Amino acid sequence: MDLQRRIKLEPLKENHTLSSEFIILGFGDLAELRILFFGLFLIMHLVTLAGHTTIVLITLIDTCLQTPMYFFLRNLSAIEICYILVIVPNMLANFLSKTQRMPILGCALQMHFFIALGGAECFLLAAMAYDRFVAICNPLRYTLIITKALCLQMLALACISGFTLSLTLTTLIFLLPFCQSHVINHFFCDIPAVLFLACSDTRGNEIAVFLVCMLILLIPFLLILFSYGFIIAAILRIHSAEGRSKAFSTCAGHLLVSVMHYGCAIFIYIRPKSCYTPEQDKIVSLIYTNVTPMLYPMIYSLRNKEVKGALRRLLVSHN
Repeated sequence: MDLQRRIKLEPLKENHTLSSEFIILGFGDLAELRILFFGLFLIMHLVTLAGHTTIVLITLIDTCLQTPMYFFLRNLSAIEICYILVIVPNMLANFLSKTQRMPILGCALQMHFFIALGGAECFLLAAMAYDRFVAICNPLRYTLIITKALCLQMLALACISGFTLSLTLTTLIFLLPFCQSHVINHFFCDIPAVLFLACSDTRGNEIAVFLVCMLILLIPFLLILFSYGFIIAAILRIHSAEGRSKAFSTCAGHLLVSVMHYGCAIFIYIRPKSCYTPEQDKIVSLIYTNVTPMLYPMIYSLRNKEVKGALRRLLVSHN
């Protein structure tokens, strides 16, 4: 907080700069640990990129993984790569400097792509739940229902919906006046942190944020839970233990990823501005922008025999 107070008391000659820039405060109050955090999160970032890139490549190369489930998994990993590249490089740069200045346009673009890619990921997770629902509950008609054309349509719809809703929300937020502090107490231009700085009545914008979050977060998450209700009921009707285990293994990774992804996002975004707590939000944001993306490839590969088999075939073929 001392750093934020010093920034606010900068000479008046810098006021013209602050009017066209935001100052990303990041973790300025942890100056003595910056190098340690930089090294730790850089390693996590590289591991995350390597994991998702491996999933993209292996589902493209291996002929046994050319199914709708792995089509969605490949595109989920591709979106995840873009998602973390929007946030993490700037966050790492912030660890090496006391503060980071960002033009308002740059801040708006970062927010837009973050929401768009996060929204596309939410819709894609819902599409993956539908794919598993049909595979488990209606296996005889699976190839007739889940066609390549339908997969492409669901992917396109997920991306278009995410980017359209994001553009609408980002525009509404950045039309607000920021006539007082331009210091964002966060490590990126997140919705609550920017909305907190607005010096006008933001109730209308908060309602818009809530409605968009309902469309991006709550509705897809409820559809996923609804689908898994039917899936679990169908799995319990399978007589053989081996059949139940195989069916569950194809769904467990997706369900775990969905709970982690939606849980953090719902905690951050579906609440009023009055509940905004900067330090708590930064910790939760660190989890869903660094920790959970790193865990996703591990969850999918460790729980999935086909992915592990494809990895083994790839390693053997290069020895």
